[in-house]
Amino acid sequence: MSFFIRNSAKAKISSTKVGQKRKTPGKPGGKKTTNGRLAGKRRMKGGNEEIASDEEILSDVEDVPEEEASEDEEETAQEKRLRLTKQYLAQLEEEEAEKRVTDEIDRDAISHRLQEDLLEQKGKLQRKVAAQYIPPTPADIQVLRGHQLPLTCLVVSSDSKHVYTGAKDCSIIKWNIAEGKKEKVVAGGRKGTEDKHQGHTAHVLCLAISSDNKFLASGCRNKIIHIWDPVSLTRLHTFTGHRDAVAGLAFRKGTHTLFSGSHDKTVKVWSLDEMAYVETLFGHEDSIMALDSLARERAVTAGGRDRTVRVWKIPEESQLVFHGENRGSIDCVAFINEQHIVSGDDNGNVCVWGLMKKKPLVSVRGAHHAEGSEQQECWVSAVAALTNSDLIASGSSDGHIRLWQCGDSFKTVQPLFSVPVVGFVNGLKFSSDGNFLVAAVGQEHRLGRWWRLKPARNSLVIIRLRKTS
Repeated sequence: MSFFIRNSAKAKISSTKVGQKRKTPGKPGGKKTTNGRLAGKRRMKGGNEEIASDEEILSDVEDVPEEEASEDEEETAQEKRLRLTKQYLAQLEEEEAEKRVTDEIDRDAISHRLQEDLLEQKGKLQRKVAAQYIPPTPADIQVLRGHQLPLTCLVVSSDSKHVYTGAKDCSIIKWNIAEGKKEKVVAGGRKGTEDKHQGHTAHVLCLAISSDNKFLASGCRNKIIHIWDPVSLTRLHTFTGHRDAVAGLAFRKGTHTLFSGSHDKTVKVWSLDEMAYVETLFGHEDSIMALDSLARERAVTAGGRDRTVRVWKIPEESQLVFHGENRGSIDCVAFINEQHIVSGDDNGNVCVWGLMKKKPLVSVRGAHHAEGSEQQECWVSAVAALTNSDLIASGSSDGHIRLWQCGDSFKTVQPLFSVPVVGFVNGLKFSSDGNFLVAAVGQEHRLGRWWRLKPARNSLVIIRLRKTS
């Protein structure tokens, strides 16, 4: 239905010219004769061409069939919701039918999917999958070498086909997981060549990729963020604005909104649709060490020596502050679902947090303690979570990546198994399908050179995760 009332015949004529035909109430005059012509027609002098009068044009509009006019009426909000719901249910039935051997539709499976979608929307989904995983064999662990210096970060594409890694040699490498080899390399440059070199000229500290695999973002010690095409690794844009090293990057799921955290204690928001800066968020009292985000317009950050984990609510322009239980530096953080977080600190503790409680729901003290080693060598340097599940992982320098199972409501954490990996685990990520876990391993910690583990190899480690049959 139109939002404007046109009173003049001229307005109605222009309305029909743009292709939108409407049924109008009848008007007197302009009666048809036996030969179908209107009485209101005028003939030009000196020619045979006829010009229709206003009454004839209006009567032509009246002759539009009722069915044709009704097709252009707008759909009501209720009708639209009903139509979209039917389409979604049909899509679920089709997906479930493809999974089954027979064509019989499992209504219970569809109901289960709807319940999971509702819990995921509320941020409370916890799929019970951890108990299905079994320890990997040596054949399930693949080590790929390509960087000259310790790896510092990594990210997995949403289709689980590629892994991108960054390192202290300032380079970025794109890996093909199925083939186990490099596909693209952005070489690092020397200091002072920023204007000429396409890539980074300082340590790459963080990577992030959009959920549609359209943009790859990288941050480094030079305070800059590069935006890349993930397919060709061609640089698309460069963001500046941070006053210190960029240590954390994350895309909001399903969007091109990018969050960045820096050692300058701020979080910045960027729009990649417009390639523009949006806003800056303040609150941390020390360097931001890590950052993560899911589908909601929120980001979680680890505040290092200020011993806090903060959840930033962008629309409300507010933040939730969670205080650690000790004086250690909280160095890594990741969302489990929209309501729960896992973090690691330099005292060797792995903590699980809920947004409704200021203290951790559960803490695993000395999660990576190794006998005969100094406490600092057991820093939890990386954590990861299989989104919306009960499976989390942590890495340190004790020679093991450890996988953990979260109990009901995330009130307990139990060890599952460990995977032997020599070196500093500077980054951890699960694939979206949960079929493998990847680790960025180096001889040194990603932020410094306090220790050097000579037996370690600077490498990408791909761990195939097997489930019980």
